[in-house]
Amino acid sequence: MALNLPKAVQRYVAAENGQDADALADCFSADATVTDEARTYRGRAAIKAWKQETTRKYQHRIEPLASEQNGNGITVTSRLSGNFPGSPISVKFTFTLVGDNIASLVVGG
Repeated sequence: MALNLPKAVQRYVAAENGQDADALADCFSADATVTDEARTYRGRAAIKAWKQETTRKYQHRIEPLASEQNGNGITVTSRLSGNFPGSPISVKFTFTLVGDNIASLVVGG
C-alpha cells in the first residue's frame, strides 16, 4: 500500500535512501531543526553534517509504513534498516511542515 505523503516528506525519504546529504538538507527551511539520538541540529549546514555522519555510521535506509496527520505535521512510522544492532527497527519520524519545507524533524520518541 502506497502512502500519501506530503511532497517535502517524499523528497526527504528519496534523499535519505539515496544517501544525498545535499538534497536532504534542501528539504528543510533555513532555520529548521532535527532532533535525533538526544541531540538537536539547527540550520541546513548542521542538518547536512548530521546526515553525512549518520550515513557514514549506519549505512541505513527507511521504508515508510504508516502515517498520521497532526495539524501542520505528520508522523511517519518507518522500518529503519542498516548497520546497527537490532536492525531493522520501527521508528517514528515526526515532521512539522511549513509550506514546501520541513521546519522540524524529531526522529524516534
